[in-house]
Amino acid sequence: QVQLVESGGGLVQAGGSLRLSCAATGRTFGTYAMGWFRQPPGKDREFVAAISRGGDNVDYADSVQGRFTISRDNTENTVGMQMNSLKPEDTAVYYCAAGRISGRNLRSYDYWGQGTQVTVSS
Repeated sequence: QVQLVESGGGLVQAGGSLRLSCAATGRTFGTYAMGWFRQPPGKDREFVAAISRGGDNVDYADSVQGRFTISRDNTENTVGMQMNSLKPEDTAVYYCAAGRISGRNLRSYDYWGQGTQVTVSS
């Protein structure tokens, strides 16, 4: 069992930056691929970024490529995401997720955090 707790959300102006962090419990963190997803107001949850178990493979949605950077620290059981050049359309609740299989599909992930709100004002 893995429990995930996100932090770092908030209100920022367009063009600004935020860093999200996700802390995981459990001794098996390094055996899970990790992902970030987001759910904009009134829309479905969507893929943002993913990182493999060892951190050597990453993947990004086209909408955030070049602006967001996902990383993980398996000694600290954390996964982070640096978000730069934020846009109003990045406004959403952001979730981290853990799964045995990395990917863009929500069904690939077994454990989810409670989410953290990111609001980007224009």
